[in-house]
Amino acid sequence: MAVGPYAGVDSHLRGLASAAEGFGHSSIGGLNGELYHVTSLADDGPGTLREGCRKKQPLWIVFEVSGTITLSSYCRVQSYKTIDGRGQCVRITGKGLQLKDCEHVIICNLILFGGRGHDIDGIQMKPNTKHVWVDRCSISDYDDGAIDITRSSTDITVSRCHFSNHDKTMLIGADPKHVDDRCIRVTIHHCFFDGTKQRHPRVRFGKVHIYNNYTRGWRVYAVCASVEAQILSQGCVYEAGNQHTAFEYYSEKAADKHHEASGSIRSEGDIFLKGAQGPQRNPEQVFTAESFYPCWTLERAGDALMKKVSSIAGWQNIPRPPEAINRSAE
Repeated sequence: MAVGPYAGVDSHLRGLASAAEGFGHSSIGGLNGELYHVTSLADDGPGTLREGCRKKQPLWIVFEVSGTITLSSYCRVQSYKTIDGRGQCVRITGKGLQLKDCEHVIICNLILFGGRGHDIDGIQMKPNTKHVWVDRCSISDYDDGAIDITRSSTDITVSRCHFSNHDKTMLIGADPKHVDDRCIRVTIHHCFFDGTKQRHPRVRFGKVHIYNNYTRGWRVYAVCASVEAQILSQGCVYEAGNQHTAFEYYSEKAADKHHEASGSIRSEGDIFLKGAQGPQRNPEQVFTAESFYPCWTLERAGDALMKKVSSIAGWQNIPRPPEAINRSAE
């Protein structure tokens, strides 16, 4: 597991396709589409992000401009799209990105902040969204979730993202009534939860693999396993502030059950700093990652990992990789 499948994703433009680790590993995004060039920071119209995202055909969306896009409503992302912010500094505010009834989406190297309004998330996935990879995004200060994954959305990876100045960071599984969320499978790795209050993540029903994340200074809890959730935490760093409870368990009653139940967490190789407490519950009931994918980049939790995640998580000032000459070889 020392060398991960995503190690060379910046060697050429479309190297992101199918390179995610974990449950989102099969996402190809806009691999088989043309390049779409964002040339305007306007909310809508020719050359805008919204225009590219609404198109039905596969597209690899790149940016020719840096700056802030202020959205007046969710930007709906259709299937087979890559939104590739490498090479520019693109900031999205006002509202967020919405993935609804779509598949094969890659979102990379964006800054999303200051989303206002009821049920406004930075990146919202519901319903029936599949095969998604969110990589190297910085997300902060949304009125609802930073990233929410609900209503039968599955096979998703969130990696190397930086979350800050936020309350309800990641909700996975809508509520106890939506038992179809039992299909949810999500991987979260090498993310930096930097003083965000709670939900790193909070999970209902689904299977969630979290590894090599650095979570510090939460105010309610770090990770919460609600009704029937299975959470595998590997090689993570939990550094407490004033609140020491790293793992929380909330009991709820599924719509098709007669009794309340919480979820389960198995902790392997995690470290708990400054009085953090992460008691496992029913670890034998948690899935094994090997049953779903063969390899992932698992590093030892410690000072080196904390420094690494602090530097690689979130938007990166990196050049846009060149387009491969022979795309069919990719």
